[in-house]
Amino acid sequence: MKVVGVIPARWASTRFEGKMLALLNGRPMIEHVWRQVKKSRILEDVLIACDDDRILQVAKGFGANAVMTALNHESGTDRIAEAVAKITTDIVVNIQGDEPLIDPHVIDHLAQVLLEDTALSMATVIKRITKEDDFNNPNVVKVVIDRNKNALYFSRSPIPFDRLKKPFQENIYYKHLGLYAYRKDFLLGFKTLPFSKLESAEKLEQLRALDAGYKIKTIETDHETIGVDTPEDLQKVATIMKNNPIANEVSLKKTTGQS
Repeated sequence: MKVVGVIPARWASTRFEGKMLALLNGRPMIEHVWRQVKKSRILEDVLIACDDDRILQVAKGFGANAVMTALNHESGTDRIAEAVAKITTDIVVNIQGDEPLIDPHVIDHLAQVLLEDTALSMATVIKRITKEDDFNNPNVVKVVIDRNKNALYFSRSPIPFDRLKKPFQENIYYKHLGLYAYRKDFLLGFKTLPFSKLESAEKLEQLRALDAGYKIKTIETDHETIGVDTPEDLQKVATIMKNNPIANEVSLKKTTGQS
């Protein structure tokens, strides 16, 4: 089966407009993401789905396979669906364009889950929460899973609730990392699913899939990603790269979860 990675790249951003082209150690941030993703051993192609000609031209300039998509997509998922609609592939991996330290091992492990289990339509990545502040932060999406590592629910609220009030470190909590793999036919049909009230309340589109009865398989990683939402975040990543040059070339940690 063919597996393709797609990086949605929007120009607009409330807190950091044009961040895809912000320079990070002399290169546009989107180029760092692309270079990391290209290290994947499973992806047969990597596509950058742009909504602005400035990003398109820069991406083509550093050698990426880049396409223009509509400006008015409501989500990265919709943008990716347009980008892959006319290409031949079986599995699509949705890769965030603002995570320049993304681990290619995680991408491969996520794709492998769908390659091995043909009954699955969708899978995503989770990480154990080690900081109580993250658990209580509504910008950190939490997820609860069943014994087979299928997602039960995603929320911006702290879940599950600990009625016994045990010390934080005695519980196991997970956060959701925004990396997805889908079968192409599921992805193309996703936007036709009934809009979910849960999705509307939480502002989390993956709840649309759960509400419609689809399973979302999760894999666990110990690799900490850093999403760049502000210029301060960009500086934080630049400092990590400066202090740990290996972060420019290889991933910092390997995936520990199992499918």
